Amino acid sequence: MFAIVKTGGKQYRVGVGDQITVERLAGEVGAAISLDNVLAVGGDAPKVGTPVVAGASVTAKIVQQPRGTKVIVFKKKRRKNYRRKRGHRQELTVLKIEEISVSAGA
Repeated sequence: MFAIVKTGGKQYRVGVGDQITVERLAGEVGAAISLDNVLAVGGDAPKVGTPVVAGASVTAKIVQQPRGTKVIVFKKKRRKNYRRKRGHRQELTVLKIEEISVSAGA
């Protein structure tokens, strides 16, 4: 069984036992969170939401709260002596998917 969830403006295809890296979610390492924006559930009886599947949720455990690799933002205008250098590190959350549940009414 798998599900397609939406978090941080992106969509992820997840199954039980998968580890995914998403944009930072609030919570401590080891805490369980629920992802309720389930767009589709696949398996024996697939369901597609309009826009979300009613009563479906994905339970995950927070494994880490790391920061991504540094991205250098460099701006330059030639012959104008204009140079700006700036770095950015995105804050991330690593999740381990523990359960995909769909209510009987959905």
